[in-house]
Amino acid sequence: MLRTSILALGLAGLGAAAAALPPAAPPGDAAKGKTTFARCAACHAVVPGKNGVGPSLAGVIGRKSGAVAGYRYSPAMQKAGLTWDEATIARFIAAPSKLVPGTKMMAAPVTNPQDQANIVAYLKTVSAK
Repeated sequence: MLRTSILALGLAGLGAAAAALPPAAPPGDAAKGKTTFARCAACHAVVPGKNGVGPSLAGVIGRKSGAVAGYRYSPAMQKAGLTWDEATIARFIAAPSKLVPGTKMMAAPVTNPQDQANIVAYLKTVSAK
C-alpha cells in the first residue's frame, strides 16, 4: 500500500513537471519558410559571403554567433556566445533584444511558432558552400 502511494505521488509530480515544460516546436515546412523568410531578406542574404544590413545566413545552423567574416556585429552579439540551432534561432527571431540585449537587429519579431519553425526549416536548407 505504501509503495503504491509513493508511486502515485511520484507520477503526480511528473505530471506537474511535464506541464511546466514549454510546448514542443511545431514541425517546420521549408517551402513555407522560404516565403516567410522574405521579410528577413531585406537585411539578410542566404548567399555565402553576401552580407547586407545583417550578416549572411547561409550555413547559419550550427554556427557561433558573431562569426561571419566581414560583418560588423554589435558588441552584444560578439559577446553572446550562442550557437545557432533551431531553438536558439526561434527564440532570437521571436524577441531579438530579449535574447541578446544590445543587438543591432531591430526587425519586427516573428512571434508565431509555426512561422518560426518554417523559417528555421528553410535556413536548414541553405548551405554555406
